[in-house]
Amino acid sequence: MAPLVIDTTAADDPRDAVHRAVQALVEGKVVALPTETVYIAAASALCAPAVQRLTSLRAGGLEGPATLAVRSALDVLDYVPQLPPVGERLARRCWPGPVTLELADAQPESVVQRLPESVRDVVARDGQIRLRVPAHEMVLSILRLLAGPLVMIGARRTDGADSITGHDVVQSLGRDVDLVLDEGRSKFAQRSSIVRVDESGFEVLRPGVFSESNLRRLASWMAVLVCTGNTCRSPMAEGLLRKRLADRLGVPVTQLEDQGVVVASAGISAAPGGRAAEEAMSVMRERKLDISAHESQPLLDRTVRFADLILTMTRSHRDAILTHWPEAEPRTHVLSRGRGDVADPIGGPIDLYRRCAEQIDEYLASWVDELKLPAFVVRNAGC
Repeated sequence: MAPLVIDTTAADDPRDAVHRAVQALVEGKVVALPTETVYIAAASALCAPAVQRLTSLRAGGLEGPATLAVRSALDVLDYVPQLPPVGERLARRCWPGPVTLELADAQPESVVQRLPESVRDVVARDGQIRLRVPAHEMVLSILRLLAGPLVMIGARRTDGADSITGHDVVQSLGRDVDLVLDEGRSKFAQRSSIVRVDESGFEVLRPGVFSESNLRRLASWMAVLVCTGNTCRSPMAEGLLRKRLADRLGVPVTQLEDQGVVVASAGISAAPGGRAAEEAMSVMRERKLDISAHESQPLLDRTVRFADLILTMTRSHRDAILTHWPEAEPRTHVLSRGRGDVADPIGGPIDLYRRCAEQIDEYLASWVDELKLPAFVVRNAGC
């Protein structure tokens, strides 16, 4: 029998399609869903017969473990309690999004161990599992209503072309799926990037939407220095921290990002595109540091989400950040660690800027000594 196809673009209420899909999944059916990448075929991970039907769509077998779709980046710790730092960064920065993480499954406390044995054989192979949080509100709504994760594979036959519309799914899989939610053409119309992560680094198994260079930057360790206008204190702090980190790693400042370390600055009340104060640039030149290319920027959601460490010049800056982004509390600290605020030198003589830079540099020294910088390597998977 042909699958039921629901055109979600014509539905009066998209929630009806979500509820139909949830009901079908709970009943042990195989459902095709749109994502931001390509259409996927999915089954409830709690229903072993449905997962067996799903994997039978690949006559030649799956390439690696099937992917588990979970609701949020926070859920990853349920599946991989000992998450490597690179994995934590990629999950925080890429999810929801078109990145699939392949992670070690040798963790007895993982909730994967609670899935039916035959399902574990599909989603945990060779000591690895694959996880993804799709950036598609309909799929996320379905996941929020289900008791467990989804097992998903591309909605195609073995060696077949990807399905980027609901019509493609019907043509490729026909009666082997029970329900198709058709939303038209997928946003990216290409597969997710698959990245294998461990304690030593990461390997791009499939580039997909993100290239290896994109993923390398996304996996980098990132510090953000924050003041008010991002023209005096934080630009100087950014330059000083770059120098200290480059010295610690034994590389020129210009090669710091090649080592997986990114340093940036922002302002709580900054206007975008402003230059650093002339006095700040002069003081940095005295230290053989060039901040002349600096452009001020406000502190944005993306910057806060990406940052591994946020150092503020004052307590009030930290309070302002945590008012807007309380989830950043473990990563946000006052630069001085309780030894006082770094006062704004704006409008003062150059000697005041010199003293400000000396104070900042002194405070940075203690942070640099104890930072756990990434030592990851990017392994080439040949794809």
